[in-house]
Amino acid sequence: MQLKEVLKKYPKEKDYLLEILIDVDQQKEDHFISEDEIHSISKYLNVKESHICSVMSFYTLLSTKPRGKHIIQICKDVPCYLNDSFNVVETVKDFLKIDMNETTADKLFTVEFTACIGCCDEAPAMRIDHETYTNLTKGKVITILEEYMELEGKRWYNVKNWLNALV
Repeated sequence: MQLKEVLKKYPKEKDYLLEILIDVDQQKEDHFISEDEIHSISKYLNVKESHICSVMSFYTLLSTKPRGKHIIQICKDVPCYLNDSFNVVETVKDFLKIDMNETTADKLFTVEFTACIGCCDEAPAMRIDHETYTNLTKGKVITILEEYMELEGKRWYNVKNWLNALV
């Protein structure tokens, strides 16, 4: 869907900015909002581009740089940290062979931190796209990532061999 089509769905009111930004992001496989799109949204809503950028910088689900088809967001807040979320981080990084804030070479996955997901009683937690996963363990994270790989018709690792290599 083109930006013009997205904008047609919303009144020309500043109150719809976040909804427009999320809609634009979700329409694109690379999940980012370009400078040109920011400029067009600014003109459409009659708001400053700097205001749009400040809104985008506040919400971790929005980005001004291209990301993967699937966005993995790992909670970095205290309950997840205390419940071993950094083990989750290392597991995801090792599995995908990328660092935080990077995208896999095939543009399928981007890994990034996020603020609280709202599942503190089930920490550690991560979100992939709009699906939240809680009570994570190394095995559960690997299973989740394998399911996404199979969904994309890929099989990067033999899970048993990969787990044995970690021990």
